[in-house]
Amino acid sequence: MKVAIAGAGAVGRSIARELLRGGHRVMLLERQLDHIDPAAIPDAVWVHADACELSLLENADLETYEVVIAATGDDKANLVHALLAKTEFGVRRVVARVNDPRNEWLFNESWGVDVAVSTPRLLASLVEEAVSVGDLVRLMTLRQGQANLVEITLPADTQLAGKPVRTLKMPRDTALVTILRGGRVIVPQPDDPFEGDDELLFVTSVEAEEDLRLTLATHGVRP
Repeated sequence: MKVAIAGAGAVGRSIARELLRGGHRVMLLERQLDHIDPAAIPDAVWVHADACELSLLENADLETYEVVIAATGDDKANLVHALLAKTEFGVRRVVARVNDPRNEWLFNESWGVDVAVSTPRLLASLVEEAVSVGDLVRLMTLRQGQANLVEITLPADTQLAGKPVRTLKMPRDTALVTILRGGRVIVPQPDDPFEGDDELLFVTSVEAEEDLRLTLATHGVRP
């Protein structure tokens, strides 16, 4: 993919390195001249440009990029860049960094954001995921708030132990996408058995999330 990243600070550079290792093509947009350092990431395209200036984004051919990541340290700049990327350049997928969790409510489809990543929220979710055995934890919001990635860790003595995946009748608009078991990542098949301490990852619509909680409760998953 071609990925444009607004903001070449520590966060933007780290994202760029990961994407380049994955074989993607990356452009870094940075408005502060002293932050531009092509030698630091020679495989990226470096552009001196304000991510909120329409004419500069046109010069950078932003419309040719499949994904845009607004990764500056300024929430206002990230929102404006996301909106321009989506509405003016038709970028298919826009990911935006949320610096201040109080601003998270703004990062939605109205501002062109497909996925909002709030580091404080993500860290809090991971802490909850680590300690909340048997409870459903929301890890990430997807598709402009239409769906969530949620996780539950089965208790060691779960009633589901030994039962096949098909036993768990998922609500509509819900899918079990992964089972994490020890160091393994398992793509669940209908006849695969559950085990105690399994971590289950679901993608579910916002409306179906509570139904998923109830479904899990009927199997004695909730503590």
